[in-house]
Amino acid sequence: MITEYTLLDKKILLVDDEEQLISLLEEVLKKEGFKNIYKAVNGVDAILTSKDIEPDIILLDVNLPDIDGYMVCDKIRVFSFCPIIFLTAKGDDEDKLNGLEAGGDDYVTKPFNIKEVILRIKAQLRRNSYNPLENHEKQNTLTFGDITVNEENGEVSKGTNLITLTAKEYQLLLFLVKNPNKIFSKNNLCANIWGFDYDGYDNTIMVHIRHLREKIEDNPSKPNYIKTLKGLGYKLVVK
Repeated sequence: MITEYTLLDKKILLVDDEEQLISLLEEVLKKEGFKNIYKAVNGVDAILTSKDIEPDIILLDVNLPDIDGYMVCDKIRVFSFCPIIFLTAKGDDEDKLNGLEAGGDDYVTKPFNIKEVILRIKAQLRRNSYNPLENHEKQNTLTFGDITVNEENGEVSKGTNLITLTAKEYQLLLFLVKNPNKIFSKNNLCANIWGFDYDGYDNTIMVHIRHLREKIEDNPSKPNYIKTLKGLGYKLVVK
């Protein structure tokens, strides 16, 4: 079970070229009790540091001096699926979608409330914490159609092929698999997967549903598993 003590041991990588902002975030995080805080001021630094320290979560600015945060996120996703929260001065829906398309898990627009950022960090860390010792004896394998979800090791396969999912995609799929043939509104999904109110998360949910369909459905345009019920929400159809 994840405790506040183990939560504070998690490694946080702050990526922003505004040194004053990074210093402020670092100061507040340390006051909250976080011990392992790392910093990078450009995209290349962020990628190399991520490979080196294997952070548990990344706060990533979009407007970096060398390469933009979307590209940084895309390159990090090759070797890591830790939660990534984008920090940016941009607030348009298109910018948010770009971040989610790149593999981000959350999006905070500058100027932001520092306390809100800390709460979002904690929420992401709790939802992505996995204790292999605690779950060593769990042999939970869930199947539907040709899809297999191994809850013990977090692997998902379609037939004999492993499917690569982001942390949020995996959590969303696992939630639906554990609740087959039940309808969930976007509000319900947002509360259960993201831990926040639905307001402003409409595109986030749609993007993740679309990505899941692209990875598990034979024809994402005509899904057999994840169905949309107009005006109601989504459900995973298991026969």
